[in-house]
Amino acid sequence: MTTASERTELSPQDSGTLSIGAVCDALKADFPTISISKIRYLEDQKLVSPKRTSGGYRLFSHEDLERLRTILRLQRDEFLPLRVIRQELESQASTSFSATSQAKQIKRAQLTEPAPSRRYRVDELVERSGASAALVHELEEYGLVSSEGGFDDVALEVVQAAAELAQYGVQPRHLRLFRTAAEREASLLEQLLTTGLRSRNPDRRAEAFSALEELAGLASHMRHLMLVSELRSLVQPVA
Repeated sequence: MTTASERTELSPQDSGTLSIGAVCDALKADFPTISISKIRYLEDQKLVSPKRTSGGYRLFSHEDLERLRTILRLQRDEFLPLRVIRQELESQASTSFSATSQAKQIKRAQLTEPAPSRRYRVDELVERSGASAALVHELEEYGLVSSEGGFDDVALEVVQAAAELAQYGVQPRHLRLFRTAAEREASLLEQLLTTGLRSRNPDRRAEAFSALEELAGLASHMRHLMLVSELRSLVQPVA
């Protein structure tokens, strides 16, 4: 539980810094599930190092706040595990890393997004994605997108990615393996966290959701490593 002193106590010489409560409030608009315990956890993982007052209260600079935004965005949008994020932050200046991340204009699907209210007809999907109606039909035929109730934003991104892959000869029938793999991964994560995700306790649900984001990041990273491992043999010089 957040104490009043933890939210508000700042001495005059600390002007320009933020309490942990103020940081949490500043992040909530973009990250609704953020909590003070999550910020403390990120500090424990050495991803952020706020200063302390003589009384032990945390003092976050505006650079710390932006660093936290970057960390949370990468965890949420890119599904990167914290270990990988820490390595990236350590390997380059955080300001440069943050700027690079924020410069990406592509909006990615997010676990924390509410159900999209915007839906697209086939003709709108074709116009926005640049794909053909035939490609959209094939993707739906193979269960990669669904037109039931209209296509959503995730479907739009799937169609855009499929259109780019088609330029390399990758057809919708080849993409079915990605859906199958995703279904298996989602089923595994559900088995691991189903009790917490269905709990009536909001704190327990928040903890389970945070764990789900971290597990999704680790699973995504493991999948990437396995692909790299398999592909390395293709780029080895011929003896």
